[in-house]
Amino acid sequence: MPVAALKLTCRQDVEDAYRQIVPHVRRTPVIEVDPQDFGLDGFRLFLKLELMQHGGSFKTRGAFANLLCRRAPAAGVVAASGGNHGVAVAFAAARTGVPATIFVPTASNPAKVEAIRALGAEARVVGERYDEARAAAEAHAEATGALSIHAYDSHETLCGQGTVALEFEAQAAPDTVLVATGGGGLISGMAAYLSGLRRLVAVEPEAAPTLHMALAAGRPVDAPGGGVAADSLAPRRVGEIGFPLAKRYVARSALVSDAAIVEAQKRLWSVCRVAAEPAGAAALAALLSGAYKPDRGEAVGLLVCGGNTDAVNFA
Repeated sequence: MPVAALKLTCRQDVEDAYRQIVPHVRRTPVIEVDPQDFGLDGFRLFLKLELMQHGGSFKTRGAFANLLCRRAPAAGVVAASGGNHGVAVAFAAARTGVPATIFVPTASNPAKVEAIRALGAEARVVGERYDEARAAAEAHAEATGALSIHAYDSHETLCGQGTVALEFEAQAAPDTVLVATGGGGLISGMAAYLSGLRRLVAVEPEAAPTLHMALAAGRPVDAPGGGVAADSLAPRRVGEIGFPLAKRYVARSALVSDAAIVEAQKRLWSVCRVAAEPAGAAALAALLSGAYKPDRGEAVGLLVCGGNTDAVNFA
């Protein structure tokens, strides 16, 4: 379907979605951190701890937006996921009494697959990358009539994810927000709500520059997918629905190395006692590595978008 024919999400859509999902999601906290704690200086720093959301990531917002705004048939819902979207759909489905089947690739973190199953959904491991799991999920939907919930390329998903920006704006109103980006659903939904009000910077792994390549080409294109955050930030290409919003409102894409992401995970833990997964630490990695350099006095917001990790051992 041509992009021009797709329904574009707007600020009002995000506000409408928030009214639907607000009884079911957490208003995640925002903390102000002294940049000097991270060896930085000259700006203000706010962290929105979306890893404290139900299901461990922002994805739960989009999952509830789909389940509350669309009618699920007797066959239930089906989704493909690198992990977090699957956990979110499993959580929302359990809360609304709907059966769920989740297709995940072998690249998924075992902790995320176990979380899907613990929530009562069926998890099926198919293929090495998200796109193979997605093809299997589509075949399942066609064969059973189950409602397909896309991880990032649907109007309802964008509306749900955009509610992060609605909350962040009310809590801190930072000048710039750094957002880890994979398929683009989160940053596009946030762009729809903010509509240029704040500066949005996409942060992507060097090993999976999906939006970066799309912005350079002026359209979604196939990109490599690998690296330490491959289960969250490495789809083959960005979503068709969200890309026009990203193209219009995202200021730039900053690329970070795997080493910078791992270092950011360690620093989030040592400084804030926040246990983030690689994708959740990517935004901080852009600051620590210098991929994004704030202006003096700038108020910078970081979205710590997920915490589904088994990296912290409490044994």
